[in-house]
Amino acid sequence: MYSLADLQTTDEVLARYSGGPDTGIFTDGSCDPNPGPGGWGFVWVKKGEIIQEHSGKAPDTTNNRMELQALIEAYKLLPENEPHTVYSDSQLAVNTINQWASGWEKRGWKRKTGPIKNLELVQELWALSKQKPEIELKWIKAHDGSLWNEYADALASSYMRP
Repeated sequence: MYSLADLQTTDEVLARYSGGPDTGIFTDGSCDPNPGPGGWGFVWVKKGEIIQEHSGKAPDTTNNRMELQALIEAYKLLPENEPHTVYSDSQLAVNTINQWASGWEKRGWKRKTGPIKNLELVQELWALSKQKPEIELKWIKAHDGSLWNEYADALASSYMRP
């Protein structure tokens, strides 16, 4: 669990970090406790300059739902027919879209091992990814000094600040 002392503001992130890619859309989701109240956030950056940032929250959710919601909101914002790279530190979310969703769709949205969790969010994100195939979704390591991934994390966890 986070303590309030662990939470960084976006200003603190900007002062503390400098690593990682300087162009892309960086997304994150947060939930503490999990399940419980949660938040999502993303920041769109070009050459180190913030184009847009957004965040939201939910009163009763999970970290995986918030990760997917952050990606959905980012995909909705991005224009069609333009190449963009979207980064997420959720391997589950990235693998869901890049590896598994196509097969699940072909099998009638079923997995061999049981139901798909968060199916409505997975289906919405999958539809957006097919509508905007020029968007590349990539995994980025969490809490590894990447400025904009840390910034997205601060946006996602901002729901916990008083």
